[in-house]
Amino acid sequence: MSNYRIGMQVHGRVTGIQPYGAFVTLDSEHQGLIHISECHEGYVKSITDYLKVGQTVDVVVLDIDEYTGKISLSLRCVESQPQPTVSDLEIYKTFRHKHFWTNRHVHAGFEPIANRLDRWTKDSLNRLNAEERTL
Repeated sequence: MSNYRIGMQVHGRVTGIQPYGAFVTLDSEHQGLIHISECHEGYVKSITDYLKVGQTVDVVVLDIDEYTGKISLSLRCVESQPQPTVSDLEIYKTFRHKHFWTNRHVHAGFEPIANRLDRWTKDSLNRLNAEERTL
C-alpha cells in the first residue's frame, strides 16, 4: 500500500522516456507515469523536449489505480497553479453559491425507497382524488 494520495505534490527522478510518456521513480518502491499530455500545456510533439532521463521533477499525483496500484503523475498541475489576485478574491467574496432543491423543507435524508413508497403512493392517490373532485 502506498503512502501517496491523489493531489499530493511529490518529488521524483525521471528514469525512462517512451513516446507516450515518462517514468518517474518516487521512492525505492514506487514509480509513476507522466503521460505526454500531462507534460506541458498545449501540444507536445516530443516528450524529450521537456524531460531528460535523470532529471529531478516535482509532480502532482493525478490518480492511483486501486487494483494495479499504478500512479499517474502530472507536470502541468505544478506549472499551472494560478495564484489568486486581489480582484479574484474580491469577486469570490461577493459570489453567492446557488443551492438547488426540489423542496428544501423536506428532510427525507438517506432512507431506502421501500420505506417511503407506501407514503408516496398514498400522497399521490390523495392528490389525484383531490383533482378529480375539482373537475
